[in-house]
Formats: sequence, structure tokens, C-alpha cells
Amino acid sequence: MKTTHLLLLLASSVGVTTSAVAGPALDMAQAHFAAVGAGERAAILRDYADNARLNWIGGPLDGSYDGPAAIGAVWDKFGAAAGPARVTVMGIAESANPKGATVTASVQFDGKAALKVRYVLTYREGKLVNETWQVDPKLAASAN
Repeated sequence: MKTTHLLLLLASSVGVTTSAVAGPALDMAQAHFAAVGAGERAAILRDYADNARLNWIGGPLDGSYDGPAAIGAVWDKFGAAAGPARVTVMGIAESANPKGATVTASVQFDGKAALKVRYVLTYREGKLVNETWQVDPKLAASAN
């Protein structure tokens, strides 16, 4: 009997990993990608917690940026260089538990040039706390 209770407790605390049913973080990530592609600064910055960090890996904006002000300056530079971009999400998945959620995605931005990115977004209490933007020119359309 104790084993059954332990398994139920463990199962309820582990959370759910799914790509078939959109969870809140998956929806927030999709909206975030669209805002980045459209260059909607206010919508982009609304996503971040006060202590958010953006890790940009590769390209001219490579570096780590802390807080919405520094992150906003990066998105301003990206928007000026890329222009409005069509966004194609090639693969996306959400992992969630009561403490937060992580979304991984393969995303292509088609603006002044095509840019393929591997994204990892971490949400806590409905806010984006950590974002990794990995430039990946070899990213395949079927990546997940």
C-alpha cells in the first residue's frame, strides 16, 4: 500500500511532457516566436521575468544578457538587422511540472536572410526566466 501511495505521489509531481496537447508554456513560446519575427518589442519584453537571462549562442549578438532592459536592447539590434521575419516552427515540445516548464523548439526566421535557431525557453510562474537562442545553420526541418 505504501508503494502505491509513493508511486501516485511521484507521478503527480513529475508533470507531463507532450507535444499533442498545447500547455500554457507552449502557447507562450509560440506567441514569443511570433513577436520576435514581427519585431514587437513590447510583446517580447512582456514575456520576461525581472531576473530573466538570454543566452545567445552564435552570430554577431553572441553573449549572455541579464534583465529585460539588456534583453530588449538585443532584440532591438536583431529587429534592425533582420527586419520583419516569417516564422516557421519546425518542431516544438513542452515539459512541465508544478515548478515550471521548458519548451524546446526548432525555429526558422525568414527576414532579410534565413536564420535557423534551436530554442530552449524556461518558464516559472508564467514568466520567461531563461532563454537560449542557439544559431544552428544545419537545423533540419524535421528536428525536434
